[in-house]
Amino acid sequence: MPNQSTSHGETTPLLRAPPSAAVVHISQGHRRQKPSSTSASSTTPKSGDIISTTRRDIEDDVLPETAVLGRTLGWRSAYILIISRVIGSGIFATPGSIVSSVGSIGLSLTLWVAGAVLSWFGLAVGLEYGCMLPRSGGDKVYLEFTYRRPRFLASTIVAVHAVLLGFTASNCIVFGEYTLFALGKQPSEHKVEVRALAVALMTLITLIHGCFLRTGIFIQNLLGWIKIGLIMFMTLASAVVVLAGYRPTTPSETTRLLLPSWDSIWEGSVWNWGIISTALFKVFYSYAGLQNVNNVLNEVRDPVKTLKSAAPTALFTACLLYFLVNVAYFLIVPLDEIKQSGELIAALFFQRLLGETTGRIFLPLAVAISAAGNVMVVTFSLARLNQEIARQGLLPYGHLWSSSQPLGAPLGALMVHYIPSVVVICVPARNIYSFILDVEGYPGQFFVLATSLGLIWLRKTRPDLRRPYKAFLPAVWARIVLSIAMIAAPFMPMAGESHGDHLFRVSYALLGISVLLLAVLYWFVLVVVLPKLGGYELDETTEVLGDGTAITKLIRVAKEDEHTT
Repeated sequence: MPNQSTSHGETTPLLRAPPSAAVVHISQGHRRQKPSSTSASSTTPKSGDIISTTRRDIEDDVLPETAVLGRTLGWRSAYILIISRVIGSGIFATPGSIVSSVGSIGLSLTLWVAGAVLSWFGLAVGLEYGCMLPRSGGDKVYLEFTYRRPRFLASTIVAVHAVLLGFTASNCIVFGEYTLFALGKQPSEHKVEVRALAVALMTLITLIHGCFLRTGIFIQNLLGWIKIGLIMFMTLASAVVVLAGYRPTTPSETTRLLLPSWDSIWEGSVWNWGIISTALFKVFYSYAGLQNVNNVLNEVRDPVKTLKSAAPTALFTACLLYFLVNVAYFLIVPLDEIKQSGELIAALFFQRLLGETTGRIFLPLAVAISAAGNVMVVTFSLARLNQEIARQGLLPYGHLWSSSQPLGAPLGALMVHYIPSVVVICVPARNIYSFILDVEGYPGQFFVLATSLGLIWLRKTRPDLRRPYKAFLPAVWARIVLSIAMIAAPFMPMAGESHGDHLFRVSYALLGISVLLLAVLYWFVLVVVLPKLGGYELDETTEVLGDGTAITKLIRVAKEDEHTT
């Protein structure tokens, strides 16, 4: 039997226990869905208990577990967790810059469809892992299960990355900027107010999710459907324009609409791979977040069945909505204006469709609502990830961040997410939005690469594992190649770029890599250096908190006593 591993709070040691020791296991909430092949008995724990049982034939981290909060998320809530995470503020900004780069309508629309295909490559990896290990924690669970040695290394890297870089700041800032813009103020002239609104949004969402669990789920579902409805409105409005045959220019003027022909939509296409790849990366980032529900599977009803259907449906929905809203832009706004619009393509759309005054208010409110919905689902899922990390025993005062007391919601884990988010929001730096996006996304590519390679490795070494969903291996290899390209991309110098400019441009990548290296250093000191100097080894015990949450505690075991019963 392979070595046991701890998976987001499971008490099974990462390395097999000595023959004389029992393997400890427990489920959060004490409710496991046991496969018929598992013969081990279970014991209902009480606060303060440590429970041992006989060894299992299958790893504890393969078996699903139910959170103490219960399985409160149905199919629709899981779907909104994904689609609201994917569709953020980018669809209102990136289409203009993409068509400006590639030069034509046809090539731009092709890239949006190609981005969906590439996103499916990554989603396939998440689906196989999620159905094989249907537990909260996402990449944390997958990396721990796959890379079991060196002991605690995978857990530590994920923990440090989640705590230091697992903030939600970019869409909070977008919310503040567009709310002020809707009120008739220029965000660039009211930076303090922008940050105040961003902090207020983050605070309100944290309180809602931390004190009113079901209310928070209801609100984020509502915002998700409003976001979908907004894009549908844009699409239907453009369809009305097509049927009427007139394109609005000003509130009092219209011009006859000339629909482009097949040949004309390809005019001006720039068939340069360097330009196309840059535009494709922008499209690809617009599909980020398809594995959002993987972080909360302990709270999803029938997690395997739900994941297999909700995630692909969300990807198809996002692709369809992105395609339709781009078509809407091209129907309402002339192509030459789109190419000059930069990130203001949606502003031109609403101004032409609704008029200068109404469009100026409608657009900012639409973007603000979209950003707020994104912040809600990201905060919800990352809080669960932080809770699983805290259960692992690698964070100080883990019992505080792991517990769902006193209000039946992970308020402690939400605070772990809230504090760095507020700190980043308050940083008085220029162009902080773009920098935050890059810092958030770049280190994640290392996790994507590790899980994709790990999936192929597990196919060869663990064919016995039950896989309700199997990824198409060529798609996995394509995802590996794409991840390597995205990791290397920042370090490719541009023509005519000085050394200083290049160093400044890749600063976000260097910061992301530094955090990962800091995690390795923290692990080396905690697990290797200190035990060697102190003459002890680290072991794990389990404590059950008052709300029923099982947490792991790291204890020091003297080397001479390691085989004593």
